[in-house]
Amino acid sequence: MRIEERRYEKADHFRATGYILKTMKVTFKGAIRATKNRPCTILYPWEKLIYPDNYRGRPGIVLERCIGCGRCAKECPNQCIEMVDFQDAEKGKVKRPQVNVGRCMMCGNCAEACPTNAMIVTPEFELASYSRGALIYDPVKLQHPHKPGYEVNYQFALLSEMKAGGEVKTYAKNDPNVHDTISLDGAKCISCSRCAKTCPAGAIEMADTGEVNPKTKKPIKHPKFDNAKCVVCEQCVEVCPKSALSVKEVL
Repeated sequence: MRIEERRYEKADHFRATGYILKTMKVTFKGAIRATKNRPCTILYPWEKLIYPDNYRGRPGIVLERCIGCGRCAKECPNQCIEMVDFQDAEKGKVKRPQVNVGRCMMCGNCAEACPTNAMIVTPEFELASYSRGALIYDPVKLQHPHKPGYEVNYQFALLSEMKAGGEVKTYAKNDPNVHDTISLDGAKCISCSRCAKTCPAGAIEMADTGEVNPKTKKPIKHPKFDNAKCVVCEQCVEVCPKSALSVKEVL
């Protein structure tokens, strides 16, 4: 019995040794490959890697493109974007995004959602500071030199057009012919025109319906939407006092 036990112990020993040597072989191969082709480490922060233009660091903004729609703030998963008052030289007092980069997870969702590519991703990520206030990037501080690669563009497909085994038709980001639309319930509309005044894209126009208000004797006007201009920011939906507007999703 003792001889058999020793035999089993030796077999287990050789089996364990073989497993260790096998894993070390893989490790040595990787080390040799890295030594020949490139260094395993760099002398950071004196030496830094070269990042591609589409590297997702902190968000940036191209102010002349921003229309103040607020979609970036709605899409932010960490709620670190706030629309604040900003004095524009041409447009006067407007709303522009302010970012708390101390809470930002640098996901790039704000740049993906931006309908005018005003929000961009930048290669900056070294944002450590002794002050929390320094991590609040107002619209001016948020600016960054622009490159086409900093814009986030993508292709998407409609679920209703997907077929098993068939070709999938894709559309470009912000395709004016394929996006959600605003739906009007004419019975609720009171012709206040708050939606047209609020729209940052100028996509709403109050148009005559051909009817006359029996009380005021004035023509009844309802909002008319230009889907080519609409960015579906939902500001009109939010300000409507009678909830006459809603978003109709394209599927």
